[in-house]
Amino acid sequence: MSFLEISGVRKSFGPTTVVHDFDLSAEKGEFISFLGPSGCGKTTMLRMIAGFETPSQGTIRIDGEDVTHVQPNARRIGMVFQAYALFPNLTIADNVAFGLKVAGRPKAEIATRVEEMLALIKLPHLASRYPYQLSGGQQQRVALARAIAVKPRVLLLDEPLSALDAKIRVSLREEIRSLQRELGITTIFVTHDQEEALSMSDRIVVMSEGRIDQIGNPFEIYNKPRTRFVAGFVGTLSVLEAVATGGTGVRIGEEAIVLSGAPAVQPGTSLSLALRPEAVSLHPSPERINRLAGRIVDVAFLGSVVRMRIATAGGTVLVDSFNDPATPPPQRDTAVTLHFTAAGIYPLEGAGDAPVAAAAA
Repeated sequence: MSFLEISGVRKSFGPTTVVHDFDLSAEKGEFISFLGPSGCGKTTMLRMIAGFETPSQGTIRIDGEDVTHVQPNARRIGMVFQAYALFPNLTIADNVAFGLKVAGRPKAEIATRVEEMLALIKLPHLASRYPYQLSGGQQQRVALARAIAVKPRVLLLDEPLSALDAKIRVSLREEIRSLQRELGITTIFVTHDQEEALSMSDRIVVMSEGRIDQIGNPFEIYNKPRTRFVAGFVGTLSVLEAVATGGTGVRIGEEAIVLSGAPAVQPGTSLSLALRPEAVSLHPSPERINRLAGRIVDVAFLGSVVRMRIATAGGTVLVDSFNDPATPPPQRDTAVTLHFTAAGIYPLEGAGDAPVAAAAA
């Protein structure tokens, strides 16, 4: 049995269902991200795990215990909010100690635990300060220390980095992941930032309109998205329209393209194919067996990367190449040939399944 089990959970507010048939099993010590756009139901699901919302149906179990209708303070959950939620009239040490005091722990134990937590987040010298005297990143570290001070069974993080600037976000997400691994706490992290989810997670739950679109590790989610939504939401992607020709073959315009496996469709069926910018090159090689003619419509210099938009018979393709100081980027309106492997392009589930009349020609 998994440490955290969510089975058939649904949540409705009146006639509106915001979470549909949510199923997830998480192992002890696993770091899982709920990733999706605003309004997809990820925070509502997090609040149901915490006990702040009650599922309309389904069950939530933690370490074998059914907590679906258990009060939040009896679940042994730690939660970190986007807005820090520190008590402004308490010192940093007292903020960290708050949950321990509520639990009625002995003073000596509280003092020891607070000292441990402040050392863990590298802020022992700020114990006597107040929240307004700390930076945003420091305040969020204090909120994290307060959440884990009570030794929770599950740690919930509700977009804790969204209010911070870019450099602090990168630094703090590395700290959070390091602490989580050190303590071995099962953690659910809510974010709409794909980079955060990809860099921090053992597994990612991609959500759309209250439903799970895909669950997988970061490598799977990025490289093998199952749906058009996942493919478009996670990373930069080109989607090309093609027609199945039988076996592992498809046709984009007049070009014959080979896939790594046969799509589960009949010849003459339209397909949507996914292609990542880094999978395409303007230079041939023995392994890049696929070729597609195109014309450059835009070139963007992004520092270490040059991104080109190239019009092809199947749609616009984005191509990324590393900046070479000795070689200027290609010019707009230049005719080029794209080269990519059979594994670099793949069909998306549920994207185009109507037979094309001209396919047999």
